[in-house]
Amino acid sequence: MTGLDGRLDRYRNEDDMPEDPIAQGEIAALTRRYENALQIVRGDIAAMDNRLMDVEGKLDRFIEETGESFTELHQKIDRNQAQIVELLSGLVGRAPNAD
Repeated sequence: MTGLDGRLDRYRNEDDMPEDPIAQGEIAALTRRYENALQIVRGDIAAMDNRLMDVEGKLDRFIEETGESFTELHQKIDRNQAQIVELLSGLVGRAPNAD
């Protein structure tokens, strides 16, 4: 092989590549930056997970309390409707102006 292909074939096998201290230093620096950024992202994800669990707990408590409130409200409505029916039943057959 001649030309560019021949020159590239020399570098395709990593074992044959000469070590470049500058490139190795740059790779090491990039690796450290990547690892630092990854640690920050992991910390942010953990914080978000904690906040999400807190919100889920608050939502569960809210739903439970609201459900109890609605149950009490339905019971009051049922009692009031029963009283209205009882009062109306007592008025059936009476003259409109009778006391």
